[in-house]
Amino acid sequence: MPNSTLYTHLFGSREILNWGFRYNIALGLASALHYLYENAEQCVPYTNAKSANVLLDNDFNTKLGDFGIANLVRGSVFKTTGVVETLGYMAPEYVNEGRASKESNIFSFGVVALEIFCGRRT
Repeated sequence: MPNSTLYTHLFGSREILNWGFRYNIALGLASALHYLYENAEQCVPYTNAKSANVLLDNDFNTKLGDFGIANLVRGSVFKTTGVVETLGYMAPEYVNEGRASKESNIFSFGVVALEIFCGRRT
């Protein structure tokens, strides 16, 4: 993506984002996760929400990357064979039991939102 990832702007060598960009990125991430759970034809659990997977296009619009273990499921909870994401972004029930849900994604979104608005790593 032309503007790399959110991670590179928050913690790397890219330019620091102003508050307007940060707000729109957070809104874009929330909108993308909402779409995957509520508006997609089939629910697509995205269990890897973190700043390094938030891609930014020319206009700093949010795109999600790394759908490595996302599965199409019916229902609100799915179980994986192993947890492979970055620990600082994962909900406790996902770490301990491998149980991902909408709520565990909200947890991950909250961690990314804190990074966006505080400018500190998890």
